[in-house]
Amino acid sequence: MAEHGAHITTASVVDDQPSIFEVVAQDSLMTAVRPALQHVVKVLAESNPAHYGFFWRWFDEIFTLLDLLLQQHYLSKTSASFSENFYGLKRVVMGDTHKFQRLASAGLPKKQLWKSIMFLVLLPYLKVKLEKLVSSLREEDEYSIHPPSSHRKRFYRAFLAAYPFVNMAWEGWFLVQQLRYILGKAQHHSPLLRLAGVRLGRLTVQDIQALEHKPFEASMKQPPASVSEKIKSTLKKAVGGVALSLSTGLSVGVFFLQFLEWWYSSENQETIKSLTALPTPPPPVHLDYNSDSPLLPKMKTVCPLCRKTRVNDTVLATSGYVFCYRCVFSYVRSHQACPITGYPTEVQHLIKLYSPEN
Repeated sequence: MAEHGAHITTASVVDDQPSIFEVVAQDSLMTAVRPALQHVVKVLAESNPAHYGFFWRWFDEIFTLLDLLLQQHYLSKTSASFSENFYGLKRVVMGDTHKFQRLASAGLPKKQLWKSIMFLVLLPYLKVKLEKLVSSLREEDEYSIHPPSSHRKRFYRAFLAAYPFVNMAWEGWFLVQQLRYILGKAQHHSPLLRLAGVRLGRLTVQDIQALEHKPFEASMKQPPASVSEKIKSTLKKAVGGVALSLSTGLSVGVFFLQFLEWWYSSENQETIKSLTALPTPPPPVHLDYNSDSPLLPKMKTVCPLCRKTRVNDTVLATSGYVFCYRCVFSYVRSHQACPITGYPTEVQHLIKLYSPEN
């Protein structure tokens, strides 16, 4: 059994192929960084929405931009992504023989570099957006008032019914590729590497020496003569500085990921909720319908949002005020707050009211 399983933990000297444990570990590294940063931003946004709410609302775009800078820096300087470089791996262009392989310090060629960036940065961003779209469609399908026979409703339901099977096929494709990699039948553990035209290999002694001496050689270069070249050099240094700061921060933060995973595990959920839960808000102050308040109409049968006689009466359980269903559903879904009191709320807090006449 040891002889049959030896290829799983050791790599061939000829092709310098990393083990399945190394490639899976580097894959899971960036997957663990994102939720950790997201939780930090969420806590900051809940503690001070005025200052940090922007980062929570645009977290996906901000994270993607920073990830783009980080990955572009590492791919162009070390021929590897941040997580691959962290585990001592590099990307080798397919077709390059062991004798004519580029040094890691030379970076990837432009074609393979931009393909790698697309699969490392753009594809995960689109996948996150698609998952959020599916979640919102399921929520809308559950609370929507469109008739079941409408074309929009049927399209939503067909899409929601097909998505789990498409996602299962996507994940199965990666699983099959990993099994083929374990059995030595493939050079790539991920089909995205094959589409990018690269494979993973270990850093050699020459690669490490070149990476260590590259900053010294770069500092010995003469400054560019023309103004345009100076501007380009300054921009490159600025982008490189941002990427280097990100990489340094992530390198330090990686060591705290295990602690974060334990701290936010299921055993500590009650403790986390008690520490981060918002205090219970006081009951809403009574507003006199006969007053000149701009928030509430004078007649009790009028919706505070559309200022018309209510249709399909719906109460918001967070505050107790009654609205038209269409009005309050659209408002709560967009603002996540009560239109009258401003208390945070969700569409799940909408309750349909049935009168004896109905």
